[in-house]
Amino acid sequence: MNESGDVRQEDVHEDVHEDDVRQEIAGQARGSASVPLSVLDLATVGAQNTAADALRTSVRLARLAEERGFHRYWVAEHHSMPGVASSSPAVILAHLAAHTERIRLGSGGVMLPNHAPLVIAEQFGTLEALAPGRIDLGLGRAPGTDGATAAALRRTDRLNEGADDFPQQLAELIRFLDDDFPDGHPYARIHAVPGPVQASAPGGVQSPARPPVWLLGSSGFSAQLAGALGLPFAFAHHFSARNTVPALDLYRESFRPSRVLAAPYALIGVSALAADDAREARRQVLAAALGMVRLRTGRPGLVPTPEEAEAYSFSPMEREFIDGWNANVVHGTPDEVRTGLDDLQKRTGADELMITANAHGNAARLRSYELIADAYGMWAGAGVPGR
Repeated sequence: MNESGDVRQEDVHEDVHEDDVRQEIAGQARGSASVPLSVLDLATVGAQNTAADALRTSVRLARLAEERGFHRYWVAEHHSMPGVASSSPAVILAHLAAHTERIRLGSGGVMLPNHAPLVIAEQFGTLEALAPGRIDLGLGRAPGTDGATAAALRRTDRLNEGADDFPQQLAELIRFLDDDFPDGHPYARIHAVPGPVQASAPGGVQSPARPPVWLLGSSGFSAQLAGALGLPFAFAHHFSARNTVPALDLYRESFRPSRVLAAPYALIGVSALAADDAREARRQVLAAALGMVRLRTGRPGLVPTPEEAEAYSFSPMEREFIDGWNANVVHGTPDEVRTGLDDLQKRTGADELMITANAHGNAARLRSYELIADAYGMWAGAGVPGR
């Protein structure tokens, strides 16, 4: 951190050995998949269902993902959205850690401007203590909600200030995670616990390990910052598809090797829904898209049923939005989804695909991931043939 508080590459003190990086960040592709596949869970709440239903499904999905060889399972922070039950990623991740054994768990992401960096360091230090070696800390700079809700979260109406301060907040968070503020810094005597300070205390045996930091984004800002710091990068292709290739190019061009990564590593979030037949996939995708129409027009609610979506009379403007939105959703039979995912990976060069299945029914979400795993012949112990 320089005198102005900006983050520098040397502020990224993740002293990670190459083998650890390969396991924690790069992962391993399973079955016939060319890259690791992972899960992004929004804990969506469908009409006639409750948040409790959605979160119970998240537990079932995390167990399924672990069994079938998905590399990591991330939960995204959203607020004031009735159809999304993931307002508290750290709480959900602690619950998932208690119900899984091996799969990596993380935030996709925590919206850093909504929180004090020390709080995030404490929360994810606690998660690391609960599930050692399995926690990722993905960070975003968007609010994860509308402006009024963001103002309520941050107790300020100066919302741009939070986004503009993201590099400084990131630097502060990394210092708390590493417990290495320099002498004379106002926070030099403040420690995030659980954390490395416990290893240096008299008689301390606390592991100094901490979660790897990822930067998330839907434009070029975080892509360039992640590259400059040598951090892994996750791009939100599922809602910003037109920016995917430019952002990944910028990340790779900006990349400087660090103690975290010797080469760029980028995953992309992909909206994908597989069903036993193509018609059912189209019905589920249409329902999710209607929910997005309502969200984008200031009418957020629960994810509607496929029957409601089929009966809905879309205006020409809504139909145009639906067509554009669903053009970036990989959906259909398992073979069609596998082909679509493979084509997307080749087109973008992504090192990992993180799949989010937006659908009304909890059963439909679970079935989609099961079918995708079947399409690739994925199981936890099955690596890519020939590797």
